[in-house]
Amino acid sequence: MKQPKNFIIISPHFPENFSTFAVCLRERGFNTLGIADIAYDQLSDTLKNALTEYYRVDDMNDYDQMYRAVAFFAHKYGRIDRIESHNEHWLELDAQLRTDFNVVGYNLTDLEPIKKKSSMKKQFRMLDLPVAEGRVFSDEEDAFFLAEELGYPVIVKPDSGVGAGDTYKIKSPDELTKLFNENDMTNDFIMEEFIPGDVVTFDGLCDQEGQIVFYSSLDYNIAVLETVENDSDMYFYLPREIPEDLIEMGSKIVEGFQVKERFFHFEFFRTYPNSELLPLEVNMRPPGGPTIDMFNYVNEFNIFAEYANIVKENQFKAPINRLYNCAYISRKANKIFNYTHDNEAIRQKLGESLVGIQSIPDIFSTILGTEGYIVRCPELEELFDHINYISQRQEAVS
Repeated sequence: MKQPKNFIIISPHFPENFSTFAVCLRERGFNTLGIADIAYDQLSDTLKNALTEYYRVDDMNDYDQMYRAVAFFAHKYGRIDRIESHNEHWLELDAQLRTDFNVVGYNLTDLEPIKKKSSMKKQFRMLDLPVAEGRVFSDEEDAFFLAEELGYPVIVKPDSGVGAGDTYKIKSPDELTKLFNENDMTNDFIMEEFIPGDVVTFDGLCDQEGQIVFYSSLDYNIAVLETVENDSDMYFYLPREIPEDLIEMGSKIVEGFQVKERFFHFEFFRTYPNSELLPLEVNMRPPGGPTIDMFNYVNEFNIFAEYANIVKENQFKAPINRLYNCAYISRKANKIFNYTHDNEAIRQKLGESLVGIQSIPDIFSTILGTEGYIVRCPELEELFDHINYISQRQEAVS
């Protein structure tokens, strides 16, 4: 295969840490061609220096503008070899552009099994994997019929959606009535039985032949849905040791969904009380928030550079050492609780175990908090001690 040279990055500035993709691709000789809807002056200096050229559109949802931007780059630089955003929001846009410009990667005909949760469920069954019972419902009457069949509580969410947005835990017929009265339910929604258990993930990167070259996992203290519902603090962590059953099932899904030259982020339930794995959904992108950076903190490598190596020459060159367990701990500014320890005390207590403290943009704060703390330790016991120290809080005195 001829080595690619022209790599179009859709929305290269967002999220901010993804700008490193442009840096590493440029370092490996690619023409890095950015397209987004913000002014060039609003790009970071790091990103400006990493882009060969930038094309601003007024509206990224206007496909004609996006098509013209890609056509401009194709006219100026020659054949476009890759188009990628690494962002689920632009999954369909990326595929449409690849289809129209005959670019390697997911095109429009590939999307349904990786975009619709009902299609993912069908594919899981074809792979002989267990799934939560449920289906897309047609209208309110059908929703009530299905809820009675599954038994309350049930989970209702868009068949095609991103993250925990518009996801509801419905505990009774009254709550289901309220859902229909207060929300636009005209798009396709899927209803599933509620599965008691913890959410775990299998995340990683595949090479051009579909071989997994790196994998990791996330464990959450509470489900993202609960974080949104209750405005809770949360933490998640990357363990050094990955369970064998998770590797086995995750690898089977990678093969079954034919993942190639892509990051992946698969979600599972680890059920109560028998600790069995149940696949929930697939996402053909890196995990969100700071997780992709946490890959680096665990292994002391540069995952962005290794992705560029895969695209350029299909080689993952860094050793995978898994030196640390790494956690992200959120804290939210709210009126009910005060945190026991301020940032200075946390810095003094944790020392080198504290990788950094981040201020979180409002768009992510519902899940990731207003401040986020990244911590790493070789031993899980010490990691949990640090998590508890950061999370400790007391009721405010009125």
